Amino acid sequence: MEMKAMGPHLAMPVIEPTQVGEARRAAARLTHEMGFDELASGRAALVVTELGTNLAKHARDGMLLLGCIPGAAGGTLEVLSLDQGPGIADLRQSLVDGHSTQGSPGTGLGAVRRLASEAHLFSVPGNGTVIVARIHAKPAPGVLAHGQAFSVGGIRLSAPGETVCGDSWDVRMNGSKARVMVADGLGHGPLAAEASQAAIQVFATAVGAPHAVLERAHALMRSTRGAAVAVVELDAAAHSLVFAGAGNIAGRLLSGVDDRTLMSQHGTLGVQIRKLADTSYPWPEHAMVVLHSDGINSRWNIDGALGILQQDPTLIAGWLLRSGLRGRDDATVVVIKRAQARGPAP
Repeated sequence: MEMKAMGPHLAMPVIEPTQVGEARRAAARLTHEMGFDELASGRAALVVTELGTNLAKHARDGMLLLGCIPGAAGGTLEVLSLDQGPGIADLRQSLVDGHSTQGSPGTGLGAVRRLASEAHLFSVPGNGTVIVARIHAKPAPGVLAHGQAFSVGGIRLSAPGETVCGDSWDVRMNGSKARVMVADGLGHGPLAAEASQAAIQVFATAVGAPHAVLERAHALMRSTRGAAVAVVELDAAAHSLVFAGAGNIAGRLLSGVDDRTLMSQHGTLGVQIRKLADTSYPWPEHAMVVLHSDGINSRWNIDGALGILQQDPTLIAGWLLRSGLRGRDDATVVVIKRAQARGPAP
């Protein structure tokens, strides 16, 4: 089954109240482009307003990310709220209408939970909060499709000042197996985007082991400036994964007891590579795989983020991006794990 990866998220800092209006107008433009009706657009605007107001009032270094997820039901607006603190001591209480820590009406997070089609929240006191809210254009069930073995989330951001993203990613799922590719075109801007998209086009139709997919892409990317590319193939039934990469796409396999690096080889697809090879790893039941471009600092960790492995994959990606974003280049982080039913926050 093909799963269409979404385009880049729009990143908007929210550190003072006037920026909330800018984010709301951006959300209105995106929902209009996706064909949302007036009711769904209104819900999206309210969610963005509540999350933005919460950032402006309470958070440090707040940011909203807005992304469009294509779909047969008309698409989805995905909204992420990221901040560096102060965190929320009691998550359940914060979602109760009327709760406030600063004398405000206290309806913000409760309203987000009611208005969004899906909502997920994770916070560490003293270390910040990530909220993911999705608003569907049309009503849709809040669970994964029957038989789907994987849950995948990704965020990609364009380099500052750029209108296109030089990173790309995609995923293909078929029963108990899935493949993910992440590509980072050299540099940034349109030529970088051309290179990474060339790799994704090969990924859409190529067959064979991950290293064979990369070799095929290498041959067809000679006319581009080249890209760092990695492919991971996961088998939920066999509890295993196979990884191959060329260049500085970072891969990590994390569980509650292990943190293993997935090793790429030196080289650049479309320019020069050594002989590529696959590496196999066991995939423990509760482990997740993270792939990211070098727009994310590779020294991130999840120390102190108790329970993060059980969260929605896009929320996890947001947590990693929140503290690891370099801010000088395109940035992409993709998280894939075994499927869990998606639904509203508790």
